[in-house]
Amino acid sequence: MFTEHKSVFLFVDCLWSRAPGRASLLIQEEVKEVECVFSRQTVGRTESRRPFGESERGENCFQYWRTQKEDFAMSWGTELWDQFENLDKHTQWGIDFLERYAKFVKERLEIEQNYAKQLRNLVKKYCPKRSKDEEPRFTSCLSFYSILNELNDYAGQREVVAEEMAHRVYGELMRYSQDLKAERKHHLQEGRKAQQHLDHCWKQMDNSKKKFERECKEAEKSQITYERLDNDINATKSEVEKAKAQFYMRTHAADESKNEYAAQLQSFNAEQWKHFHSAIPQIFKNLQNMDERRTVKLGETYRSFAEAERRVIPIISKCLEGMVSAAKAVDERRDSAIVVESFKSGFEPPADFPFEDFSQNLSRTGSDGTISNTPKGDRDRERDGAPGPRSDPKHPMSRTKNKLWLFGKKPKAPSLEDFSHLPPEQRRKRLQQRIDELNRELQKEMDQRDALNKMKDVYEKNPQMGDPNSLQPKISETICNMEKLRSEIHKNETWLSEVEGKQSSRGDRRHSADNHHHGPQGRESPEGSYTDDTSQEHQTPHHRPGPAQPRHPNPDPHEFDDEFDDDDPLPVIGHCKALYSFDGQNEGTLVMAEDEVLYIIEEDKGDGWTRARKQSGEEGYVPTSYVEITLEKNSKGAVTYI
Repeated sequence: MFTEHKSVFLFVDCLWSRAPGRASLLIQEEVKEVECVFSRQTVGRTESRRPFGESERGENCFQYWRTQKEDFAMSWGTELWDQFENLDKHTQWGIDFLERYAKFVKERLEIEQNYAKQLRNLVKKYCPKRSKDEEPRFTSCLSFYSILNELNDYAGQREVVAEEMAHRVYGELMRYSQDLKAERKHHLQEGRKAQQHLDHCWKQMDNSKKKFERECKEAEKSQITYERLDNDINATKSEVEKAKAQFYMRTHAADESKNEYAAQLQSFNAEQWKHFHSAIPQIFKNLQNMDERRTVKLGETYRSFAEAERRVIPIISKCLEGMVSAAKAVDERRDSAIVVESFKSGFEPPADFPFEDFSQNLSRTGSDGTISNTPKGDRDRERDGAPGPRSDPKHPMSRTKNKLWLFGKKPKAPSLEDFSHLPPEQRRKRLQQRIDELNRELQKEMDQRDALNKMKDVYEKNPQMGDPNSLQPKISETICNMEKLRSEIHKNETWLSEVEGKQSSRGDRRHSADNHHHGPQGRESPEGSYTDDTSQEHQTPHHRPGPAQPRHPNPDPHEFDDEFDDDDPLPVIGHCKALYSFDGQNEGTLVMAEDEVLYIIEEDKGDGWTRARKQSGEEGYVPTSYVEITLEKNSKGAVTYI
């Protein structure tokens, strides 16, 4: 019907644009044939149709014809009936374009995969595996590692994008491309077969046509021969009869060729009409549907390509929010406190250096009231007989170099079980940390023991569940482990109490020394004792000047008793030579003469005093700056805190 009314479409379209009323009247008769399109149909019956009004009938009919004309004009089978080769090229181009887009998606997802891989390698490079002791504590480091974790999650989302593109876009496109190739090949083969069949019909028709033409020419020749012989008086009757029979035979053959040619022509026309109005339109329509489905598939994959990105945006936003939160968590004050907590040694700052007056032996020409350039505090020390500093390798300045210089290289000391190689404050923290760990292990062992005891009770009440004696070795082992842990805890607590006792003792000494330093009448003696006797200011020392002694307040009388009441004497870890004489007036100090050799039994713990022993067996503390110390290399704890 669409082919038959193709000319009507153009005519009605032109007429409607100029005279809608006349067009509506013109096509009312045609509307009767297609009015059923606008009727409501149900299964098994057709409802009664409401008759169109004049204007409504014309308007609806025109809209129907307009729609049919547009659909008809868009059909490849009718509009492109002679463009088989171009459609072949176009469909091939469409498949090539689809495969090109698939290649683009593949390269895009490879970029995502490489990007994610490089991000993970970057995170792995800057976030290596660390032991428990190397865990960062600074907020800046913790925030950085949080950012690395978020970046690792971000890399995971990029991998998700790559997987979605590979599965939902690239894989789907490649499968669809193979299907399109097979379908296109099938349709083109059908078109070529239809064309070959039409060519075969045309050859048959052409052969019959040529045969009819040839027979007609032969019949004309035989007719001319017959007429010539029939008019010739010299021709015999037999010759005329023979020519006549030949003429009738040729005429009959021409008639048969004519009938055959007519039949072949009619058959060819039918096949040609079928070819151009049914077979080729159907094939081209299938190609059109295939190409439109290809276009729709491209649109769907474009959407899937974007959805793969949009689907991970919420998670990526959370990763970025986590990075921002990590940045906000940086606390400079907390980091500063951690630095103090990590590196605080507990040592006291070095004491003031005394003034060295080299003019003591010069004769004074002035009166006793002559004003001296020597500072009063230093004159008091000189009159009290305090020895001046001596430039030697064991000078306090050289011994405290690494404490004064912030970036001085810390000497590497051997790790000892009691952490005695560490400064007091760090030693206390490490001991406390070990005690906490041992307590946690002890609690685990106790929980395991309780669980085993409960299981043993259950086995005793229900022997069918198990043998209670089989648990006894495990219980004994657990109790043994508990005893070992308790012993370790007690040992570490002893070391901790020792460190805390010494730190509190130093605090008392520092407080007492500060009180004496600010006293209005106190004078510090070379040995660290104080006197109110002002007459000693005019006494001249009778021994060589030496370095100032470390401050040593009056200690607790029971402190040294506890240290010297050990049943076993402390081992000797080295020896020392007295550089200056020292008359220890305070309890716990040891008197020594210049150049006297003593045994070292305990190192300087940072307070400026070294524990020594005379050859007679007498023990006590001497100022570290007064002696030249030589420690044995194989002695335990032979490390001087500097």
